[in-house]
Amino acid sequence: MKKMASIDIGLKRIGVALCLSMGIVSPQEAILRKNRDQAARDVDAFLKEWNIELLVVGLPKGGSSSEEMERRIKHFVSLLTFNGEVVYQDEYGSSHEAKEMMQGITRQKRDGRIDSTAAKVILERYLDALKANHG
Repeated sequence: MKKMASIDIGLKRIGVALCLSMGIVSPQEAILRKNRDQAARDVDAFLKEWNIELLVVGLPKGGSSSEEMERRIKHFVSLLTFNGEVVYQDEYGSSHEAKEMMQGITRQKRDGRIDSTAAKVILERYLDALKANHG
């Protein structure tokens, strides 16, 4: 099993989650985004630190701004020096799902936990799709 990570790229924060062993996905501390280059460096450092081999990137499908977001997300990924495999996973509704999962756990909305829980949802979807295809 490859070491995997997922990122949920937002304008203020980048949610991150890890999967280092069989299907167990854990959200990590979100990366604050001051500017693109700093954020790309921080993501690269995170991927290196965990020896990540596969990066799953959330991509919005559908919705009015999805093309613009897709362009931005792909541009951000192009800034990474990560040389492992990159796959894109539909993230539609992942933030909403993350918020529902977090209900009652935290009132503090700005600590990036929702972002990283959304990244966790994205990675779990990717793993579920893998299982379905190789089932």
